[in-house]
Amino acid sequence: MKRLTLHIILPLLLLAGPARAQTVYYHIQNEAVYEFLDEMANVGLIDLNSSVRPYSRMFIARQMASLDTLRPQLNPRQQKELDFYLKDFNKELKPDKNFDKRFDIFYYKDSLFTFSANLILGAEYTANANGNAPFWYNGAEIFAYAGRLGVWASLRDHHDKENLVIPGYLTQRRGGSNLKSGTEWEEMRGGITWSWKWGNVGLTMDHNSWGAGYNGTNIQSGRTPSIARFDLKMKPAHWFEFNYYHGWLVSEEVDSNRSYQISSPGAASGTTMRWVYHPKFFATNIFTFTPLRKLNVSVGNSIVYTDFGPHPGYLLPILFYKAVDHSVNAKTDNMNSQMFLDVSSRNIKNLHLYGTWYVDEVNTANMFDPDKHSNLFSWKLGGRLSNFPVQNLSVTGEWTRTNALVFRHYVNTLTYESNRYNMGHYLTDNSREFYFALGYRPVRGLDLRLSWLMAQKGPDHTELNSDRLGIKFLESIEWENQTIAFNARYQIINDAYVFGSWQYSNIEGNDLAKYTHPLFHGKTNTISIGLNFGF
Repeated sequence: MKRLTLHIILPLLLLAGPARAQTVYYHIQNEAVYEFLDEMANVGLIDLNSSVRPYSRMFIARQMASLDTLRPQLNPRQQKELDFYLKDFNKELKPDKNFDKRFDIFYYKDSLFTFSANLILGAEYTANANGNAPFWYNGAEIFAYAGRLGVWASLRDHHDKENLVIPGYLTQRRGGSNLKSGTEWEEMRGGITWSWKWGNVGLTMDHNSWGAGYNGTNIQSGRTPSIARFDLKMKPAHWFEFNYYHGWLVSEEVDSNRSYQISSPGAASGTTMRWVYHPKFFATNIFTFTPLRKLNVSVGNSIVYTDFGPHPGYLLPILFYKAVDHSVNAKTDNMNSQMFLDVSSRNIKNLHLYGTWYVDEVNTANMFDPDKHSNLFSWKLGGRLSNFPVQNLSVTGEWTRTNALVFRHYVNTLTYESNRYNMGHYLTDNSREFYFALGYRPVRGLDLRLSWLMAQKGPDHTELNSDRLGIKFLESIEWENQTIAFNARYQIINDAYVFGSWQYSNIEGNDLAKYTHPLFHGKTNTISIGLNFGF
């Protein structure tokens, strides 16, 4: 059977397109490149589906090449930004190394093979009246192309003295797993892809973000440790794009039936337990339609499932997985399925308007009954005005609401989580957020941002073990965060930054200890400074 499958798939891949198609994904944490492309899309110079990230290096390079032909329409700062990024992305555009190239530890290119390697180094120091928190990381990363094949890998060690990120904290910092002494962890990212003219497939272990937004996204936020998955991306027409992946999540729920004793000379009893987790899987797809230029309408669905190995029904990319679940688990308890809608419009020049509707559960018969509804929804509405009326200035406003029990599940192995980190919005369920920001980029590489945040969270109904029907939204405020922040970041050379921030926060509530690190309890003036090379 395996041999037959290979005989079918390999010829299709070989016939799929020219060798110029190559895919290595560019990590979503390198925000400066993503923000530059977003700005260019907002002012109407390129078309962008910013609701599905990461982008590939080749996609970014082609956008840069397109902007190079529109150079007279860029202001002086934008032209310098473009020249700066072409030092990196000309690796995909030029046939050799004869161009003004960025600094790399090692770079090689010939007619068949491209290889790049760099170190990863970063440090940040955060302090306020409550204490201080040093954080640093180190590692290395590579990427390579050979024909239609793309490969990348990134390994880093994190050292977080105060452990500012654990699964329960409401923060947008990316989480870690396998914590050593509670403060150190390592992370591996990477992938291998095969590309053709209008798509690619791959095995990857990385982060992704689905849904529009500038201060967190609702569908998939990318905050979990990297997830191993099978990826498929297709764009066979200018008006249609399709993304799918099947992921292997980490439940961190022990399966006592499969756990067993092993000999351990260091243990007092001479034996210890080999703990085995319950399996946990995730299948999701998103269909993006462009009925009008600069208007993207995306619909999709997903499912978290467990108890058995990968099921063929969830390996079929285009299916509606809730219906598959009803067949696979007929007359038994179902798995955890979701649906979502995302609309992103840049039809008004300089203005990006967007909205997301995430549906965890709904009963249409009781949808408008306040006592019986199960409207497990998460919404986001927002907009960003770029370069109008003032050049290099942006104004962002965003509202997010997530009803009680969204992203949750009464079966621990079916939660919308991996390594116990929520895959959706960072505030999780029964929460509301208002976010406003002014951004200014006066010169190439310098990003200044003044922001205001109001985030609130209500009772945790999973702890209350209450009825799932008719739950009132935010019936009480159990945690609240009001923050005014000023952030400054300067990119010295490609991927090398110095940055600093000041923020005044008032974080309080009955659940303060549960959701917030002690460093940020109460009213604080917090200063952070840092630098990094790579992410």
